[in-house]
Amino acid sequence: MFLSLLLTGFLTLVELNCENMFDCKHDSLKDDTEWMPEGKRKWSYARYWRKLNHIGQEILSCQEDGVPDLVALVEVENDSALFDLTHRSLLRRAGYEYLMTESPDVRGIDVALLYQPMTFRPICYDYLAITPLEGMRPTRDILYVQGETLNYDTLHIFVVHAPSRFGGEKQTRPNRKLIADRVVNAIRQLPPDAKVIVAGDFNDEATDPALRFLEHNGLHNVTAGVKGSHGAKATYRYQGFWQSIDHVFVSKVLVDFVDKVSINDAPFLLEEDKKYGGVKPLRTFNGYRYQRGFSDHLPLVVRFRR
Repeated sequence: MFLSLLLTGFLTLVELNCENMFDCKHDSLKDDTEWMPEGKRKWSYARYWRKLNHIGQEILSCQEDGVPDLVALVEVENDSALFDLTHRSLLRRAGYEYLMTESPDVRGIDVALLYQPMTFRPICYDYLAITPLEGMRPTRDILYVQGETLNYDTLHIFVVHAPSRFGGEKQTRPNRKLIADRVVNAIRQLPPDAKVIVAGDFNDEATDPALRFLEHNGLHNVTAGVKGSHGAKATYRYQGFWQSIDHVFVSKVLVDFVDKVSINDAPFLLEEDKKYGGVKPLRTFNGYRYQRGFSDHLPLVVRFRR
């Protein structure tokens, strides 16, 4: 598997919102009691391990030859869940290591980067903390990883999970603009020709103010307008409408290295949308009804020429 990966001449990055990848243990500092066996979701160990194996299956299905080199994950709870995913689940033979944040998010949600040590070597990493605006709940830190690829290119990777639209899209715009500001300020500290990748769930579409701000500051949204091959018109569907709220941005120097961009909407990741027609992601929960699915988001896949 790894030999084929090394010989392809490509580097593949996947971005995926896992939809609440929680373990079954209570963190006394977080509001996570609904994700316990006695909680509202009856989150048992059987359901937890099925979730990990499903996320592993979803990641592995993003690449036919070998496995993706880099995976930006959103909505992961803690180190315990990441260790189980990479070392004990269906993904255990893929060889991934990981880095993740430890954020002040009330529910305990964080972001992470899985990487293949044979094709990407981290040099350093950091958490970019977000100071909340007045009236804003604590949110996820941004994960920053600097690393070296096989051909000694240095990549600067930022993994983002911006605040949601809960409370109204217009009212919460400043919260997401705050994240965009933090990313841009961090990139300004890098060399002008830095190879930068910013990936994650931005809770905004490509034409919304925070993302336009990123583009006005030199980043290129290489996933704007991407569709799947089995009916997905974006990565997320809400009340019958497809929404592109997951994105991958790259700096100008990387644009010409982008070889292929896609949404992984393999049929096993979808279900019929009986209310609105068409298909939608087969998620783990529909409200509080458990339905043994994968995630409410579909993976973005970006392949770079080495």
